[in-house]
Amino acid sequence: MPSLEFYRSEFVTYLDKQSNYGEPKRLYDPIVYILELPGKRLRPILTLMAADLFGGHHKDALNAAMAIEVFHNFSLVHDDIMDDAPLRRGQPTVHEKWDTNTGILSGDAMLIKAYQFLETYEGNILRELFKLFNDTALKVCEGQQYDIDFEIRNDVSIAEYLKMIEYKTAVLVATALKMGAIVSGAASDGQRLIYEFGRNLGIAFQLQDDYLDAFGDPEVFGKQVGGDIIENKKTFLYLKAVELATAEDSKTLLDLYSIQPNDAALKIETAKAIFKQSGAVDELDKEIKKYTDMAFEALDQVNGSAEIKKLLTLFGKDLMKRTN
Repeated sequence: MPSLEFYRSEFVTYLDKQSNYGEPKRLYDPIVYILELPGKRLRPILTLMAADLFGGHHKDALNAAMAIEVFHNFSLVHDDIMDDAPLRRGQPTVHEKWDTNTGILSGDAMLIKAYQFLETYEGNILRELFKLFNDTALKVCEGQQYDIDFEIRNDVSIAEYLKMIEYKTAVLVATALKMGAIVSGAASDGQRLIYEFGRNLGIAFQLQDDYLDAFGDPEVFGKQVGGDIIENKKTFLYLKAVELATAEDSKTLLDLYSIQPNDAALKIETAKAIFKQSGAVDELDKEIKKYTDMAFEALDQVNGSAEIKKLLTLFGKDLMKRTN
């Protein structure tokens, strides 16, 4: 049975061959830079695996995988500008290494490059890929806008939050899988089921990320624990705690999320204590399990390679056991 490392190696080898974009260097060097930063390459790996799952060949899906990876990194370049983030994967962000205008323009060029990778396909496959890609790209933008809007709203609901993380994170995981299915010529039911596997797993992944942001080990999480609390992010933990906590604790939490105190550590510890005492952490665990179970139920119904289904099952289980 092929391994995740096999698919990662296949993709990275292909990615390396695409690194010479030509002139002007100031436009293309940032693209090469962001694409070469160390990363797990989860989305393109899923595209390749899905192609093999439905009886195609993963090499035929390499350009679709490139489109997904280039688009994902394009969104990161622009997100980093909006967030004024100094680091990405431990290295300077594009706008910090060059400047904001370069980040915007190089990001725009990446989006166009993503389309060019899809142009290598023909007929119905091309039309299906373009339709899916366009729908996904718009949802990612909508998810980002929801996330921004939530920062200044105090009436965000759990349903709205789940929609935001679905659009901002999960749909790209789902699309990566469905693109591989489309390239392989999978039937519509197979495409739907593999999309649902990715969508539900992506939601579970992001919910777990919310937990790790508050309660993860900073040595393995890779970023500051409590960052969402400091930034007043309306995560599932926060929203559920406000709903379930005592009136006093709920007011404390609302007050904490309306200010930026000098003692950030105290803010983090107070919020985490309320998350636990209110039962919000337990509710988050249930929600993660619900979406993880739905993901595997969809995968179980897929009619495809038993070996690749087993590998996708292992992938999903490992993903949900992560500590970073």
